[in-house]
Amino acid sequence: MSPSVDAPPNPQAPTSPADAAGGLIGWARTHARFDVPASLVVFLVAVPLSLGIAVASDAPVAAGLIAAVVGGIVAGLVGGAPLQVSGPAAGLTVVMAETVAEFGWAATCAITVAAGLLQIVLGVTRLGRFALAISPTVVHAMLAAIGISIALGQLNVALGGTSQSSAIGNVRELGTTALNPNLQALIAALVVIGVLIAWPRLPKQIRRVPGPLVAVIAVTVLAALVLPNAKRVELGGSLLDQVGVLELPDGAPLAIIGAVLTVTLIASIESLLSAVAVDKLHDGPRAGLNRELVGQGVANSISGALGGLAVTGVIVRSSTNVAAGAKTRASAILHGVWVLVFALLLVGVVEQIPLAALAGLLLMMGFQLVKRTDIATARQRGELWIYLVTVIGVLALNLVEGVLIGLGCALVLVLIRMARVSVDVRQAGTAPDGRELWLVDVHGSLSFLATPLLVRRLSTIPDGQVVEIDLLVDYLDPAGHEQLEDWRTRYAAGGGSVVLEHSGPHEADGDGKAVKASPLSQRAWLPWSTWQNGQRELGTDGMVAHPLAVGVREFHKRTSQTLRPVFEELRDGQAPETVFIGCVDSRLVPNVLTSSGPGDLLTVRTMGNLVPEPDAADDGSVSAPVLYGVDEIGTRTIVVCGHSGCGAMTAALGQPAGGPIGRWLQHGDASVAAFRSGHPVARHAAEEGWNEVDQLGQVNVAIGLDRVRAILGEERLAEVELVGLFFRIEDGTVHVLNDDRFVTLTDGELTELSHLGTPAAGSPA
Repeated sequence: MSPSVDAPPNPQAPTSPADAAGGLIGWARTHARFDVPASLVVFLVAVPLSLGIAVASDAPVAAGLIAAVVGGIVAGLVGGAPLQVSGPAAGLTVVMAETVAEFGWAATCAITVAAGLLQIVLGVTRLGRFALAISPTVVHAMLAAIGISIALGQLNVALGGTSQSSAIGNVRELGTTALNPNLQALIAALVVIGVLIAWPRLPKQIRRVPGPLVAVIAVTVLAALVLPNAKRVELGGSLLDQVGVLELPDGAPLAIIGAVLTVTLIASIESLLSAVAVDKLHDGPRAGLNRELVGQGVANSISGALGGLAVTGVIVRSSTNVAAGAKTRASAILHGVWVLVFALLLVGVVEQIPLAALAGLLLMMGFQLVKRTDIATARQRGELWIYLVTVIGVLALNLVEGVLIGLGCALVLVLIRMARVSVDVRQAGTAPDGRELWLVDVHGSLSFLATPLLVRRLSTIPDGQVVEIDLLVDYLDPAGHEQLEDWRTRYAAGGGSVVLEHSGPHEADGDGKAVKASPLSQRAWLPWSTWQNGQRELGTDGMVAHPLAVGVREFHKRTSQTLRPVFEELRDGQAPETVFIGCVDSRLVPNVLTSSGPGDLLTVRTMGNLVPEPDAADDGSVSAPVLYGVDEIGTRTIVVCGHSGCGAMTAALGQPAGGPIGRWLQHGDASVAAFRSGHPVARHAAEEGWNEVDQLGQVNVAIGLDRVRAILGEERLAEVELVGLFFRIEDGTVHVLNDDRFVTLTDGELTELSHLGTPAAGSPA
């Protein structure tokens, strides 16, 4: 399921205490037992992280708590991602630190307010989705650079020094602090790091308490006992004393605008990416990205006005929220309430925490922002150089310039890929008129950047021959189309013949606009249309060619080369995942219905998809391939698939046929008897308007599954999944047997396939 862009709330899925099951009382009855414990877990995670992020941002420590309170309560109430938890985030620490260094803390708060207002505008104007248009590689590299910068700065703090405003400054500072470290600070940081590394390896019951909280508490107690000289957190008084420090920034207008845009962009991207990621963790209502952007904007405006850090959706807290069992947005709201109570009543406890303990926590957070999976993905996409350039740019210059450099590199790569096209030119025998036949396949995007290569390859074809050009492209712009038409005109003027086919886009329209590929290539279905329409093509000898010959020719021409790597892998054996038992009806094409290919299905075709009983004399037509698939090649799924309008089912309901057909249809006598006795599958099919033939066909699938069970025996059944399918030819839909009813197989049911694949026993009611 994808996130909603326009953010209309799901009326059937409660998203707040007021929405849920009739208001606050209904929420208390249905969801409070989930949301309240989850909010406490998130609160325990949020407090140490918020304090550490404030320290890393060179902001007052209280600013982190204010942002956590506002992010939880305000973004939780207004935002469009019900289970996302917002607050100060590691991804903004470098931006905040640079802004504080340039404008001062009070002006930074004003910049945060302006960024929040801009976020509201972006959300109201429905531009939230465009924040996700930035290259993921650049975003991942930006976060990695931020993580490295955080780690460098907090390494200084862990050694007893101070964090600098730039990565280069932190490297220089390390040269001094490393030579004369503060042992008490170093011990505090190492204890935190050790606890965080060991925590995931402890028993699950212990890990219910958040590791960061345990680490900070442990070091605070240790510092009170044996580390008296370790620097402590300084709140500077009550949290209420820190509220309202706003003042307008004093500086160059362009610098101020740049700071506002930077905070807006990074806070928006991180929030929206987090919302999309959180949607993948639960089955509840989807996030509305524009509404979420408005919620983040309101929270940032209020947080900045109150003297807090900038707020974003935070994936660490949000994933913790989902894992802890939260059901509605009440969990995020309550977590903000708990942070507020803590900040007001336990100021003295906060001021006992060693700064080095938070430094150790932030060191681990910084390293976690550098993800090996992101690096591996960038390498697979051929974008590792963009990743490295962005990281180096952010560290060597600053966040904005580094990201802009990365985006520039990404755009360059797009242009390179647009200019990259594959042109396969080959001589493929003789045309019907005796001339040479040349085939040209063009893959990729055919824009003006790629046409020089295409024209150069076409120039290698001898004059006066027959040329078939197939544009297997996903994009064709007018310039590319014009160049191709010019070449075709010149070649035809020299006595050659050119057939231009479009398996990708159709030709540019009358307005000369570029066109993209159609969802389904008509050329891909050409062999089928040739068969269905009874068309005949002239062979090289002037005789009419059979559709079989035309189809084989098309296979060699269009498909063989593409599938060659697949066939090479299958050369030494097969390992299909599924045995597919289907009817011999020509309209039932298993590989088309399942979007599978060579090596995927072990197909068994019988008239009426009938499965003989295991003890049927001398008939192993189904049992032999089923047992071969399960015992010899390790197949773990068996499908029995019927279809509407089945001729075998029609005959089974009518007069018994004679000869081999009649003898074979006797295997369906049990299905007919079950149908006439009121089998539950037949009852449900009748209720849904299926005709009698199709009712019998569906019962026959259930009976076939029962006979497959008997063929396999209890021992094999423990390792094999059985699935019943029914193909409705009239509308091309596939239905799956769920208990005693066939239901349309949709995306939402794919996750339940293991349940759908174990229908009830097919005995008559």
